[in-house]
Amino acid sequence: MNADELAIRNLVARWHSASEAGDVEAVLRLMDEDVVFLVAGHPPMKGRSAFEQGLRGLLALNRIETTSEIQEIEVSGHLAYCWSVLNVRVIPKVGGRPVVRSGSAVSILRKQTDGSWLVVRDVNLLAVVT
Repeated sequence: MNADELAIRNLVARWHSASEAGDVEAVLRLMDEDVVFLVAGHPPMKGRSAFEQGLRGLLALNRIETTSEIQEIEVSGHLAYCWSVLNVRVIPKVGGRPVVRSGSAVSILRKQTDGSWLVVRDVNLLAVVT
């Protein structure tokens, strides 16, 4: 495993731990300002601020548990993609049943001048598990 692949795996791990901790600021540091999220059935979520608004709204009423299994990472110059099988459990803070979504997600990342990686595009194909 090369240094870039390891850095991307670490980014994915930090994303999960920050999400579970409810640390919105830490999650935001892992994405580019012009990030775009594509989620089935919804219009594109464009920009870090749009993601922040959605995440803060979700975390106001819920907590999140996540797991992922990275299937593939491919690095080409300053761009890379990461395909994962993702499971997200959204648990209401006050009563109610958890909602579990599972499926594939593909993130496109761009290498920064300092050598770090940021998510610039994300395609999320999760569906509710019944």
